[in-house]
Amino acid sequence: MPEEEKREFGFPARVVEIIGRTGVRGEVTQVRCEVLEGPDTGKILIRNIMGPVKVGDVLMLMETAMQARKLEARR
Repeated sequence: MPEEEKREFGFPARVVEIIGRTGVRGEVTQVRCEVLEGPDTGKILIRNIMGPVKVGDVLMLMETAMQARKLEARR
């Protein structure tokens, strides 16, 4: 399958670090993950994840070009 072709199920990425919680009620977890397959194999991304997640979980990312903004300290 050519790399430019849109993948039906996305690209697998392994969670390597949990950065923190975000969202109004802390319902979103910000994680650092490593892309396992596709044109960006080995790239480290920061993404926001809803639902339970732990280090070592594999996520399916629909795209690997965009990253989440880093968490800022509360004032």
